[in-house]
Amino acid sequence: MSSYLSSTIKQFEYYKSLGDKTFKQLTFDELQWQSHEDANSISIIVKHIVGNMLSRWTNFLTEDGEKEWRHRDEEFNATFNTYEDLITTWETGWKCLFDAITPLTKDDLERIIYIRNQGHTVTEAINRQLAHYSYHIGQIVFLGKLLKGSDWESLSIPKGNSTAYNDDKFSKAKGKRHFTDDL
Repeated sequence: MSSYLSSTIKQFEYYKSLGDKTFKQLTFDELQWQSHEDANSISIIVKHIVGNMLSRWTNFLTEDGEKEWRHRDEEFNATFNTYEDLITTWETGWKCLFDAITPLTKDDLERIIYIRNQGHTVTEAINRQLAHYSYHIGQIVFLGKLLKGSDWESLSIPKGNSTAYNDDKFSKAKGKRHFTDDL
């Protein structure tokens, strides 16, 4: 189970890096873009993810993950004034998450915590949030690709490069490593 914790942390770091790399390719105006009035911009998705992170991971072993101070509906209103505000908020959410899960031990994984009074093991809560964040970060990346078009810099294996990528991987000896180790 200790490999579960280290792997999970690496997965969260990977998804954070996808967001980071997307933001670096976009202007503040692009981060605010909405396809229509009811659609979420990247900045709104960021605000929602961070609101969720702060609620779920603050004192998560001792308090319900849906905090009374969270106002989820307000997360879907565009309020960032600058690119720097968005990035600072993004970093605050991730810091809260990493500060909560980094000190965990395998003994913590079966502890019961609550989200909206629904009991979860810590493992289940981690998996729930990993899936939730990767879902929304996929939306961020998709919107980034849509906005940049042919100027988009691929965050994974670019089209047409699969053979070269695989050749490189298979040229190395077999060994246990995380897929993010050489990104």
